[in-house]
Amino acid sequence: MNEALPLLHFASLTAFPGLVHAVSTRHGGVSTGSYASLNLSTSTGDSRENVEANYRRLAAALDMPRDRFTTTWQVHGIHVVRATAENAGGMIDKADAIITDRPDLPLTQRYADCTPLIVYDPRRHAAGLAHAGWRGTVAGMATTLVQAMAAAYGSDPADLVGVIGPAIGPCCYEVGPEVIEKVEQAFPASAALLRPPANGGSPHLDLWAANRWQLEQAGVGQIETAGICTRCQRATFFSHRGDGPQTGRFGAVIMLRT
Repeated sequence: MNEALPLLHFASLTAFPGLVHAVSTRHGGVSTGSYASLNLSTSTGDSRENVEANYRRLAAALDMPRDRFTTTWQVHGIHVVRATAENAGGMIDKADAIITDRPDLPLTQRYADCTPLIVYDPRRHAAGLAHAGWRGTVAGMATTLVQAMAAAYGSDPADLVGVIGPAIGPCCYEVGPEVIEKVEQAFPASAALLRPPANGGSPHLDLWAANRWQLEQAGVGQIETAGICTRCQRATFFSHRGDGPQTGRFGAVIMLRT
């Protein structure tokens, strides 16, 4: 963790000096109440002024240009957009993943239980970032992200380094019939992903394992899983399941250095 602003980093990505990345926590910002304190979204009611101040703190902590932060309107799909020098800055499309090979262009997405997916190609010096809830996961967000990197930059999946960030874990993610049906349709080994809880009740979905399986099937050479449940760690991360709908969003950010 960064002491000035609490940030999570991953060993598999910090190995590359040409890359800057982080996952923020809910600490170190200016938001108050249910958004306290480093909330990075206005979607549930926090003020634009507070959210902007939080982004500026995040940008300063990572030495990134705030005006170049590039993101999307997240819609729980699998559309991937390409960030370029021409469209960089702000929200550029309705999509749940962004890729780029442009330096000094931070990509960011927001989360509160859904899965952050971070991918880096050290050979092509290109990066991707995605948001995968259960809908995006069963639709193949991880697979689509890898395919988009290959199509746009000629990335060989074997060269890619993938990270599965903090998200609601199989310990806490109870799901109903609609989700169970979709998981069974999407995954051959769905029984391993739908875990029966010890005390009975509905199965729990393992989003970490589901996304890891997709990355493995896509041929990704190295995968790191945070293994951090956002609902269990509500003191550190925002959680829709744990906090209720009126809560904040933490962020993942990645940027290529020149």
